[in-house]
Amino acid sequence: MSTRREFLEVAAAAMMRVSSSQPMFADMQNRIPYRNLGHTGEKVSIVGIGGYHLARPGLEEQESIRIVRTALEEGINFLDNCWDYNGGESEIRMGNALRDGYRQKAFLMTKIDGRDKTTAANQINESLKRLQTDHVDLLQFHEVIRDTDPDRIFASGGALEAVQQAQTAGKVRYIGFTGHKSPEIHLKMLAAASSHDFTFDTVQMPLNVMDHHFSSFEAKVLPVLLKGNIGVLGMKPMGDHSILQSNTVSAVECLHYSMNLPTSVVITGCDSLKILQQALDAARSFQPMSKEQVSILLAKTAKVAQSGQYELYKTSHHFDGTYENPQWLG
Repeated sequence: MSTRREFLEVAAAAMMRVSSSQPMFADMQNRIPYRNLGHTGEKVSIVGIGGYHLARPGLEEQESIRIVRTALEEGINFLDNCWDYNGGESEIRMGNALRDGYRQKAFLMTKIDGRDKTTAANQINESLKRLQTDHVDLLQFHEVIRDTDPDRIFASGGALEAVQQAQTAGKVRYIGFTGHKSPEIHLKMLAAASSHDFTFDTVQMPLNVMDHHFSSFEAKVLPVLLKGNIGVLGMKPMGDHSILQSNTVSAVECLHYSMNLPTSVVITGCDSLKILQQALDAARSFQPMSKEQVSILLAKTAKVAQSGQYELYKTSHHFDGTYENPQWLG
């Protein structure tokens, strides 16, 4: 079995070899580029729809349904969600949107918070019921943000056992994890997987113009994922709007920067058809950026990014649902 020290040596070596070249587009649907999802053989749209925003206060359910269905009709296939988003309402709305044949158009992902086998199994079944499907294409361990999370998930009687049983039963196709707090915790999760002879299919993390400068997932985790051919799910391209409040970059610049990284998909929240159209336009207009273009964009954010003030998910508990609700962990 691999030791943590051996894993970190591999990670350090991979960090030195990360390529700046773009992954080739695997396909195109309605002028939306598709990329390979790591080693899975799946192809996913370069942009995906975040589930949290679909049930934000003030957004009517019928509008949420229109957002999901329009995205699928326009060529986006990747849908993100989570067991705990808006008390389950995000999954309920997405489930309603996926009726009438729309489920077949989607690569559907959701997440669970449970860290023990029983809690995880219950959350999986609840998510499937809300989403009105017999399986999800990808299930991820949500909010891996504590040093204790990897050990709990991989322990005997831990959440991984429930997810693997669900996979055997056909309820789950692929397995990944997500977190927004610290690159070091992501590396610890990957090391725990390696020590248990387990390989994740995907990993989700913040990848944006601020992350490049501060406690960077791009610098520390991305090279390891590329070496292992693990699907890279970029999230928070605009820091849940915080990055836009810095008045340094535009929404489209944020999306294009994250797409320019070797991400499989960039997940962005869309709480209106107007914002969805922005994401569609960004995907259709994306062209690989030159080193000079990247440098100019990063220069705009270098100064304001240094303290993490626009990445509150790293520096505070503002985005930590399981911190406010530890009972979700089990």
